Amino acid sequence: MMGRLSFLIGTWLVLGCGGSLSTLRAAGEALPNVVIIFIDDEGYGDIGVQGAQGYETPNIDRMAREGRRFTHWYAAQPVCSASRTGLLTGCYPNRIGIHGALGPGSRAGIHDGEMTLAEMFKQKGYATAAFGKWHLGDHRKFLPLQHGFDEYFGIPYSNDMWPQHPEVGDKFPPLPLIEGNDRLRVADEHDQDMLTTWLTARAVNFIGQHREKPFFLYLPHPQCHVPLHVSPRFRGTTQRGLFGDVMAELDWSVGEILNALKAFDLDENTLVIYTSDNGPWLSYGDHAGSAGPLREGKGTSWEGGMREPCIMRWPGRIPAGPVTDEPGMNIDLLPTLAKVVGASLPDHPIDGLDIWPLLSGETGAKNPHQSYWHYYAQNELQAVSQGYWKLVLPHGYRTLGNQPIAKGGVPVKYSAAKVEQPELYDLSNDIGEKTNLAADDPDVVAQLLGAAETARRELGDKLTKREGAGIREPGRLTKEEADEIDAWHGRKK
Repeated sequence: MMGRLSFLIGTWLVLGCGGSLSTLRAAGEALPNVVIIFIDDEGYGDIGVQGAQGYETPNIDRMAREGRRFTHWYAAQPVCSASRTGLLTGCYPNRIGIHGALGPGSRAGIHDGEMTLAEMFKQKGYATAAFGKWHLGDHRKFLPLQHGFDEYFGIPYSNDMWPQHPEVGDKFPPLPLIEGNDRLRVADEHDQDMLTTWLTARAVNFIGQHREKPFFLYLPHPQCHVPLHVSPRFRGTTQRGLFGDVMAELDWSVGEILNALKAFDLDENTLVIYTSDNGPWLSYGDHAGSAGPLREGKGTSWEGGMREPCIMRWPGRIPAGPVTDEPGMNIDLLPTLAKVVGASLPDHPIDGLDIWPLLSGETGAKNPHQSYWHYYAQNELQAVSQGYWKLVLPHGYRTLGNQPIAKGGVPVKYSAAKVEQPELYDLSNDIGEKTNLAADDPDVVAQLLGAAETARRELGDKLTKREGAGIREPGRLTKEEADEIDAWHGRKK
């Protein structure tokens, strides 16, 4: 057995560290384990099977061979906190008041009344853990242990929110490493270098400790968000420079998870999901990923900002090798996984739908949504999509234009651009959103404008000054709690 084990699994053993539901599980069959590997700022073109250049991703590619690859998979929004909110709650993030990227000491965060994936799995007796970047509020009341997770280790927000930020400097307080609810220490350059390794070790350890009962493991890596950091083992190993080295280590991490599942005889009873929170941060140039053939990147509602790599692997349950271009979104994971394990959905409205037929390869399966709503910024409805049709609504956005490529982790400035009139794209033939068909297909435009109106009634739209009937408040800090988090960050009142 030891000959098949990777370094981390061997270390773990030496140290002695601990369709319909009826078609998914026969009576008495063990509940499946679920692992979600969530990469930060990884672009559509950043994995080998989707055109990565200058480095290889053999373990991610292996997942694609052994599972199902989605080529039309969306983040809930093209930015950190909002995207994670959608993944964990099954809701459009603006429905529950989370916008953008929450900073240190944010007065808002995830509300106690929202059901997270971890809380859903808890209904069925799962062990739960989150290792990595949280970013749903850094006050204790917002941290993972208060929202269904048994264990947490990582950083509370993006790894650039520290005094060494290349643009804003000491705007940010020191970056804390957190264990459970407690600050371990202030992170330094070495900690940043080693985070991918440490998070992977935690994940492997958790799998081994809980191999006798069902578990949910959420592994939201801080990389490949800038500042890029990689362990000495992988530094200088690729032709793509530091970004390629980071991706090589993330791919290694995926391999460690897959090897651990095999070593502990959990492979055939574990669903592994690999995806990203938003597209590449293009202003960082050679420190950013690639959107491949897609338009623009992170922070926009063009495909490059929100269409992500996505692979799902579950031997014997998800067919090996197929590629699907049916759309899906991170908000669909909670209701799909609830159906898989037989858990109840929350009493309040959510936006995701069960897409198990797409995962399992059911003949003729189609996405069940009437449309997806693509919001960004402070509740701006910027696009709606319906199948392969996408209507981009009037809004301002950022673009690099013809600026030179940034070097060495110091970004170039974006330029402002604007969509003046609705633009229609057929994504089945024009994944790069180059040909506006609005004048050619007015009936489709009218249909999608109707979907946009439905979104505005439900969730509002800052651009058209609409208030949504279905929005809920986020969690908020009292004055005393705000003082606590300011003191925690060393800020004066």
